[in-house]
Amino acid sequence: MSVDPHAPTASFPTPPERGPRGRHGQERPRPSRYLLPALVAVAVPVVLGAYGRLHDPAGTAFNLAGFSTAYAVKAWLATAALALALVQLGSALVMYGRGPGARRAADAPWVAPLHRWSGRAAFLLTVPVAVHCLYAFGYQSGTPRVLWHSLLGCFFFGAFAAKMLLLRSERLPGWLLPIVGGTVLTVLAVVWLTSALWFFRTFGVTT
Repeated sequence: MSVDPHAPTASFPTPPERGPRGRHGQERPRPSRYLLPALVAVAVPVVLGAYGRLHDPAGTAFNLAGFSTAYAVKAWLATAALALALVQLGSALVMYGRGPGARRAADAPWVAPLHRWSGRAAFLLTVPVAVHCLYAFGYQSGTPRVLWHSLLGCFFFGAFAAKMLLLRSERLPGWLLPIVGGTVLTVLAVVWLTSALWFFRTFGVTT
Protein backbone atom coordinates (compact mmCIF):
# COMPACT_ATOMS: atom_id res chain seq x y z
CA MET A 1 0.00 0.00 0.00
CA SER A 2 1.38 3.41 -0.98
CA VAL A 3 1.03 6.48 1.16
CA ASP A 4 0.32 9.84 -0.39
CA PRO A 5 3.06 12.18 0.92
CA HIS A 6 0.77 15.16 0.38
CA ALA A 7 -2.09 13.72 2.43
CA PRO A 8 -2.74 15.53 5.72
CA THR A 9 -1.45 13.66 8.71
CA ALA A 10 -3.62 13.08 11.74
CA SER A 11 -2.58 15.00 14.80
CA PHE A 12 -3.21 13.75 18.27
CA PRO A 13 -3.21 15.89 21.39
CA THR A 14 -0.14 15.60 23.49
CA PRO A 15 -0.98 14.17 26.90
CA PRO A 16 -0.45 16.66 29.69
CA GLU A 17 2.79 16.38 31.55
CA ARG A 18 2.27 14.79 34.90
CA GLY A 19 4.47 14.41 37.89
CA PRO A 20 5.49 11.13 39.46
CA ARG A 21 2.75 9.06 40.96
CA GLY A 22 2.65 7.49 44.38
CA ARG A 23 1.85 3.99 45.55
CA HIS A 24 -1.88 4.39 44.98
CA GLY A 25 -1.62 6.05 41.58
CA GLN A 26 -2.10 9.56 42.93
CA GLU A 27 0.04 12.32 41.53
CA ARG A 28 2.81 13.31 43.88
CA PRO A 29 3.47 17.00 44.48
CA ARG A 30 6.61 18.24 42.77
CA PRO A 31 9.52 18.93 45.11
CA SER A 32 9.83 22.43 43.61
CA ARG A 33 6.61 23.47 45.32
CA TYR A 34 8.43 23.28 48.65
CA LEU A 35 11.21 25.57 47.47
CA LEU A 36 9.46 28.87 48.20
CA PRO A 37 8.33 27.91 51.74
CA ALA A 38 11.84 26.62 52.48
CA LEU A 39 13.42 29.84 51.22
CA VAL A 40 10.99 31.93 53.25
CA ALA A 41 11.69 29.87 56.37
CA VAL A 42 15.38 30.73 55.97
CA ALA A 43 15.14 34.30 54.65
CA VAL A 44 12.76 35.72 57.27
CA PRO A 45 14.94 34.81 60.29
CA VAL A 46 18.05 36.07 58.49
CA VAL A 47 16.43 39.42 57.71
CA LEU A 48 15.06 39.83 61.24
CA GLY A 49 18.37 38.82 62.79
CA ALA A 50 20.33 41.18 60.54
CA TYR A 51 18.02 44.06 61.43
CA GLY A 52 18.30 43.29 65.13
CA ARG A 53 22.09 43.14 64.89
CA LEU A 54 22.52 46.34 62.84
CA HIS A 55 19.79 48.40 64.49
CA ASP A 56 20.83 50.69 67.32
CA PRO A 57 18.69 49.54 70.31
CA ALA A 58 16.28 52.21 71.45
CA GLY A 59 15.77 50.80 74.95
CA THR A 60 11.97 50.84 74.79
CA ALA A 61 9.30 50.72 72.11
CA PHE A 62 5.90 50.75 73.78
CA ASN A 63 3.99 50.29 76.99
CA LEU A 64 0.35 49.66 77.80
CA ALA A 65 -1.82 51.19 80.49
CA GLY A 66 -2.21 48.89 83.46
CA PHE A 67 1.26 47.36 83.12
CA SER A 68 4.21 48.49 85.17
CA THR A 69 6.87 47.90 82.49
CA ALA A 70 7.21 46.87 78.88
CA TYR A 71 8.72 43.60 80.13
CA ALA A 72 5.43 42.75 81.82
CA VAL A 73 3.51 43.60 78.65
CA LYS A 74 5.67 41.25 76.58
CA ALA A 75 5.49 38.47 79.16
CA TRP A 76 1.70 38.49 79.28
CA LEU A 77 1.27 38.86 75.52
CA ALA A 78 3.61 35.90 74.98
CA THR A 79 1.70 33.88 77.58
CA ALA A 80 -1.60 34.61 75.88
CA ALA A 81 -0.09 33.66 72.51
CA LEU A 82 1.16 30.34 73.88
CA ALA A 83 -2.23 29.61 75.44
CA LEU A 84 -3.95 30.21 72.08
CA ALA A 85 -1.35 28.04 70.37
CA LEU A 86 -2.22 25.22 72.77
CA VAL A 87 -5.88 25.72 71.87
CA GLN A 88 -4.88 25.35 68.24
CA LEU A 89 -3.02 22.16 69.08
CA GLY A 90 -6.07 20.69 70.81
CA SER A 91 -8.37 21.59 67.93
CA ALA A 92 -5.88 20.13 65.44
CA LEU A 93 -5.83 16.84 67.36
CA VAL A 94 -9.60 16.69 67.12
CA MET A 95 -9.53 17.48 63.40
CA TYR A 96 -6.97 14.73 62.80
CA GLY A 97 -8.94 12.27 64.89
CA ARG A 98 -6.31 12.06 67.62
CA GLY A 99 -7.90 13.95 70.48
CA PRO A 100 -10.44 12.85 73.08
CA GLY A 101 -13.22 14.54 71.09
CA ALA A 102 -12.31 12.83 67.81
CA ARG A 103 -15.59 10.93 67.64
CA ARG A 104 -17.51 14.19 67.89
CA ALA A 105 -15.34 16.12 65.41
CA ALA A 106 -17.79 15.62 62.54
CA ASP A 107 -20.60 16.97 64.74
CA ALA A 108 -18.59 19.98 65.90
CA PRO A 109 -18.43 22.50 63.05
CA TRP A 110 -16.83 25.02 65.40
CA VAL A 111 -13.57 23.07 65.61
CA ALA A 112 -12.13 24.24 62.27
CA PRO A 113 -12.95 27.95 62.83
CA LEU A 114 -11.56 27.69 66.36
CA HIS A 115 -8.35 26.22 64.95
CA ARG A 116 -7.94 28.97 62.36
CA TRP A 117 -8.79 31.94 64.56
CA SER A 118 -6.80 30.79 67.56
CA GLY A 119 -3.75 30.55 65.31
CA ARG A 120 -4.34 33.97 63.83
CA ALA A 121 -4.87 35.55 67.25
CA ALA A 122 -1.74 33.88 68.62
CA PHE A 123 0.34 35.24 65.76
CA LEU A 124 -1.05 38.76 66.14
CA LEU A 125 -0.13 38.73 69.81
CA THR A 126 3.46 37.84 68.98
CA VAL A 127 3.92 40.75 66.57
CA PRO A 128 4.16 43.58 69.16
CA VAL A 129 6.45 41.39 71.27
CA ALA A 130 8.80 40.88 68.32
CA VAL A 131 8.67 44.56 67.38
CA HIS A 132 9.64 45.57 70.90
CA CYS A 133 12.43 42.98 71.11
CA LEU A 134 14.00 43.97 67.80
CA TYR A 135 13.52 47.72 68.13
CA ALA A 136 14.28 48.12 71.82
CA PHE A 137 16.98 45.49 72.37
CA GLY A 138 18.09 44.19 68.99
CA TYR A 139 19.69 40.78 68.45
CA GLN A 140 21.60 39.84 71.59
CA SER A 141 23.72 36.84 72.58
CA GLY A 142 25.18 37.74 75.96
CA THR A 143 23.98 34.59 77.75
CA PRO A 144 22.80 31.17 76.50
CA ARG A 145 19.21 32.05 77.43
CA VAL A 146 19.30 35.32 75.51
CA LEU A 147 21.05 33.68 72.56
CA TRP A 148 18.46 30.93 72.22
CA HIS A 149 15.68 33.46 72.66
CA SER A 150 17.07 35.62 69.87
CA LEU A 151 17.66 32.72 67.50
CA LEU A 152 14.32 31.00 68.01
CA GLY A 153 12.41 34.27 68.15
CA CYS A 154 13.57 35.06 64.62
CA PHE A 155 13.08 31.48 63.43
CA PHE A 156 9.48 31.42 64.71
CA PHE A 157 8.35 33.99 62.15
CA GLY A 158 10.11 32.18 59.32
CA ALA A 159 8.51 28.86 60.28
CA PHE A 160 5.09 30.51 60.61
CA ALA A 161 5.38 32.15 57.18
CA ALA A 162 6.41 28.82 55.64
CA LYS A 163 3.41 27.13 57.23
CA MET A 164 1.04 29.74 55.79
CA LEU A 165 2.47 29.17 52.31
CA LEU A 166 2.13 25.40 52.64
CA LEU A 167 -1.51 25.77 53.66
CA ARG A 168 -2.22 27.19 50.21
CA SER A 169 -0.76 24.14 48.47
CA GLU A 170 -2.78 21.13 47.41
CA ARG A 171 -2.05 17.41 47.70
CA LEU A 172 0.47 17.81 50.49
CA PRO A 173 1.70 14.69 52.28
CA GLY A 174 -0.45 14.02 55.32
CA TRP A 175 2.54 14.20 57.67
CA LEU A 176 3.91 17.56 56.50
CA LEU A 177 1.54 20.08 58.08
CA PRO A 178 1.51 18.36 61.51
CA ILE A 179 5.32 18.44 61.54
CA VAL A 180 5.51 22.09 60.47
CA GLY A 181 2.74 23.09 62.88
CA GLY A 182 4.40 21.15 65.69
CA THR A 183 7.68 22.89 64.92
CA VAL A 184 6.02 26.32 65.13
CA LEU A 185 4.40 25.44 68.46
CA THR A 186 7.63 23.99 69.90
CA VAL A 187 9.63 27.06 68.90
CA LEU A 188 7.01 29.36 70.41
CA ALA A 189 7.07 27.35 73.64
CA VAL A 190 10.87 27.61 73.92
CA VAL A 191 10.69 31.35 73.20
CA TRP A 192 8.16 31.65 76.03
CA LEU A 193 10.35 29.59 78.37
CA THR A 194 13.35 31.83 77.71
CA SER A 195 11.42 35.08 78.14
CA ALA A 196 8.03 35.14 79.87
CA LEU A 197 8.72 32.27 82.26
CA TRP A 198 12.10 33.79 83.12
CA PHE A 199 10.38 37.13 83.80
CA PHE A 200 7.72 35.58 86.05
CA ARG A 201 10.32 33.58 88.00
CA THR A 202 12.61 36.60 88.38
CA PHE A 203 10.14 39.39 89.09
CA GLY A 204 7.04 37.46 90.08
CA VAL A 205 3.67 37.09 88.39
CA THR A 206 2.88 40.78 88.18
CA THR A 207 1.60 43.31 85.68
